[in-house]
Amino acid sequence: MSMIRYAMEGNFGRFWGRLQTVAKESGRNTLALAADFGMCLARYGCGFSDYINYRWWELSGAERKEYVTIRDTDQFYEKVSPSAYKTFFTVKPNFLQNFAQYVGRTFFDPSKGSLEEMEAFLQGKAGVMVKPVDGLGGLGVHRQMVADIGDHAAFYAQLKEKRLFLEELIQQHSEMSELYAGSVNTIRVMTVAAGGKSEILFASLRVGCGGDVDNFHAGGMSTAVDVETGKLLGPCVNKVGDLFDRHPQTGVVFTGRQLPNWDIVRKICLEGALVNQKIHVVGWDVAITQDGAVFVEGNRRPAFDLPQMTLHRGCRDIIRRAEAFIAAAGEGTN
Repeated sequence: MSMIRYAMEGNFGRFWGRLQTVAKESGRNTLALAADFGMCLARYGCGFSDYINYRWWELSGAERKEYVTIRDTDQFYEKVSPSAYKTFFTVKPNFLQNFAQYVGRTFFDPSKGSLEEMEAFLQGKAGVMVKPVDGLGGLGVHRQMVADIGDHAAFYAQLKEKRLFLEELIQQHSEMSELYAGSVNTIRVMTVAAGGKSEILFASLRVGCGGDVDNFHAGGMSTAVDVETGKLLGPCVNKVGDLFDRHPQTGVVFTGRQLPNWDIVRKICLEGALVNQKIHVVGWDVAITQDGAVFVEGNRRPAFDLPQMTLHRGCRDIIRRAEAFIAAAGEGTN
């Protein structure tokens, strides 16, 4: 990807508007901020979202070097999670089949099933999740009540036309519903695997806030999790950097809260990381259930905005740890 494309990973008009807001709030000059961004683009591969999300105008050169930028992300994942193997994870029905022992729910793919099979799948269910076959960031994901479908044939045709599929609802642990009951609140766990071994690099809780999904890029919020204990490490942050000591709707305090079934979360992520070792680094989205934990999906290229915004620092150390782990296994990177 060229440097121009790095710069254009986002909406320039929106970026310029954000720069004007930053200039007004910080007493800086908008053109000076734009010039600083241009330097960061050339030197660090910084994109629009990098500059705004991580407040780069406030960072020293040493701090900027520790942030994983859009360019760094692309280069890192092409080495450790090459695109040649992406459909194992990115096509969601493939993922559900490949990790069936860790999923614990059924699904219906209209590209492989008939209208009659869809109706059999819906039978007895109050609701289902509708998801894009290969979507990102929670976009297009929503809960559909079966009683509201109406014309099943038209619904089936719409699923096929828009490349959507249906998934059985996950019933999350009661303690996870206390956080926010409107979505399944998941744990993002980043793992590295090589040589038949695996390790957890980072974990965070993702919580919904007004919608059907908890994704950071779809209105949710997140906080880092202690990978050993499963305790929340601080307040939640949303995509625009707002901090929340308590959930704004439920009032639940985040810092220090213990997540249930953490030993099971760790176990399935460490095991799942070994299923396809052509993909060395995976970001697992895990739902905690009353008696265990299940995978929602696995991300071949988990974004670094989640760890960097929840830990409030650059996370190049995660890249160094992953590369060292792979090298120690004698596999190298692609």
